[in-house]
Amino acid sequence: MFFVITALIILYYLSSMPYEQQTIVPELRVLLSNQPFYDLLSKIEVTYWGRTISVETRGYYYFVEFLIRKALHFIGYGIVAVLLYLLFRRLKWTFAAVISCLVTFFIAMLDEYHQTFVDGRTGVFDDVLIDTAGAITFIFCLKVYFFIKYLLNRKSY
Repeated sequence: MFFVITALIILYYLSSMPYEQQTIVPELRVLLSNQPFYDLLSKIEVTYWGRTISVETRGYYYFVEFLIRKALHFIGYGIVAVLLYLLFRRLKWTFAAVISCLVTFFIAMLDEYHQTFVDGRTGVFDDVLIDTAGAITFIFCLKVYFFIKYLLNRKSY
């Protein structure tokens, strides 16, 4: 329970920060000054909130930041789902997995709603979908891990 609450506090803190305080573009300009993978990244376009996001439309550093931010949504909420699953693990596997993903979806919706009150931030349902995809993916990976562990333990007898 401690880890779930800690993760939620971290998510709330991060989503309470205005974009200007969170941007990593200045750091990216220093770290990626030679714009690695520019050719590859310039071929990628993402439709987000009804807009095309790309190197061409946003610029290299803002596009890289966009990809990092969305990856962190995916990973962060995947971790929340795993922590919730571990909290509910005494329940039947499928029920614990479904409850963990549903609770994560609900948390993501609340987080996006909360962001509508933060200067420079918007609550976007697309982020809820990214968060939920992370939750489902991480729970699936956890299930694969437990299944492999089960098979390995079974063979050792």
